[in-house]
Amino acid sequence: MSNGIFNVPVAANEPIYDYAPGTPEREALLASYKAQFNAQVDVPMYIGGEEVRTGNTGNLTPPHDHQHVIGTFHKGDASHVEAAIEAALAAKDRWSNMPWEHRASIFLKAAELISGKYRYTINAATMLAQGKNCFQSEIDSVCELADFLRFNVEYMTQIYSEQPESSPGVWNRMEYRPLEGFVFALTPFNFTAIAGNLPSSAALMGNTVVWKPANSQIYSANVVMEIFREAGLPDGVINLVYVSGPVAGDVIFEHKDFAGIHFTGSTGVFQNLWKTIGNNIHKYRSYPRIVGETGGKDFVVVHPSAKSKEVSTALSRGAFEFQGQKCSAASRAYIPQSMWPAVKEELLADLATFKMGTPEDMGNFINAVIDEKAFDKIASYIEYVKEQSDAEIIAGGGYDKSKGYFIEPTVVVTTNPKFRTMVEEIFGPVLTIYVYADADWDSMLDLVDSTSEYALTGSIFSGDRYIAIEATNRLENAAGNFYINDKPTGAVVGQQPFGGARGSGTNDKAGSYLNLLRWVNARTIKETLVPTTDYRYPFLG
Repeated sequence: MSNGIFNVPVAANEPIYDYAPGTPEREALLASYKAQFNAQVDVPMYIGGEEVRTGNTGNLTPPHDHQHVIGTFHKGDASHVEAAIEAALAAKDRWSNMPWEHRASIFLKAAELISGKYRYTINAATMLAQGKNCFQSEIDSVCELADFLRFNVEYMTQIYSEQPESSPGVWNRMEYRPLEGFVFALTPFNFTAIAGNLPSSAALMGNTVVWKPANSQIYSANVVMEIFREAGLPDGVINLVYVSGPVAGDVIFEHKDFAGIHFTGSTGVFQNLWKTIGNNIHKYRSYPRIVGETGGKDFVVVHPSAKSKEVSTALSRGAFEFQGQKCSAASRAYIPQSMWPAVKEELLADLATFKMGTPEDMGNFINAVIDEKAFDKIASYIEYVKEQSDAEIIAGGGYDKSKGYFIEPTVVVTTNPKFRTMVEEIFGPVLTIYVYADADWDSMLDLVDSTSEYALTGSIFSGDRYIAIEATNRLENAAGNFYINDKPTGAVVGQQPFGGARGSGTNDKAGSYLNLLRWVNARTIKETLVPTTDYRYPFLG
């Protein structure tokens, strides 16, 4: 075979379409949305080279119109998980031995398909399936997913190029093997990009994968799988199954070839998975890699030197874009008393202009939350606030699930810095604000650091650089992604690698080489060019 040291195309962030009125992109996206809304798809599982249809189906419905069926998916059982594992293991040798540049080519082609041929399809699918407006869907399903694929290829070459030093007469080499076994990717509803990245990042490094998406993301996951297959992904490299979490876990975590899990979801689920893996550790061929990004109770800390309009805009966007269903959404804020009247006035003015409804109406900033379970949970928090004497709702507080799962953007103000909605993750459009005395700035930083079990994202607003430095240092462990004078959301691949610690996960930084390192097992090779023929060392005389 021919050989070469290959340079991959330089990764660059995918340009974001703004879908402004009158643009051809807006019309093309709306046409794709309407076509998909008025059709019904039959979504199979993908195991090896087979599209598996069981006949035991579930409906796929938009969260903003939950009686309207846009497709059905075929539910699997334990036998399908077993078949997916077998397919992954059967595909492993050929895939892991494929020259790396060909693995790279497949995922680079997938990125081109996402940003080109499939752009409006995957954007509209995410709008339908997950209730995102066109812009939130664009930055997720198109731009971030394409970015993950392109930058991961670049990070792969960066890892492979890291080589040890060699002394005279010796050539030392480092090779980066895939893990021994299969990887389990368990993906969430809220980002199509995460759903595509978790299985593909492991696969890029030579692993084969069993992928289980959230049921509420199956519709757009099917589009991702279609793209991967059109890009040339071989059969069995990524196997997509639709089963319950316990059914998948009962099979996967008992299997000796389980090599790792790539997870995004709740902290409680992740901790239970870790416990199960630990209890089964003696069953595995090797110690599994456990990579997870979990919950958040993300903060905005404001110093009196900040500008009120910058703060209120950050809260409007950071708390309520995608209905607060981002792991990074601003859900607790600390506002100085001297600034609160201005921030309150500006924030309420912003909220008064929010429109809420279907993503098809591109004038809507707010859409539905993902499903009835989420709706009921968020509504219960709102009702709890209404019953308390140490908190009040100053905006929103209404909800209605008669047609779609709609909840008004809700702002709570509390006099208790440890109030329940300041501490617990809600994962919905609820922002809680604590107004502190300006003189309490120093102790308030300790309060921010100790209030929540999470440490995902957070931000400081300050016009004083010394204060920004102080907050950055004092809150060092409170957030894995920290923002100065910006909202705590919107991490971009290659620019702000994403992940948090404490109860927010393993901080393996999706969107950087650090994450890809978790999916390889290094082997050092030492070659002595001219071996010695005498056992005697010089000191022996």
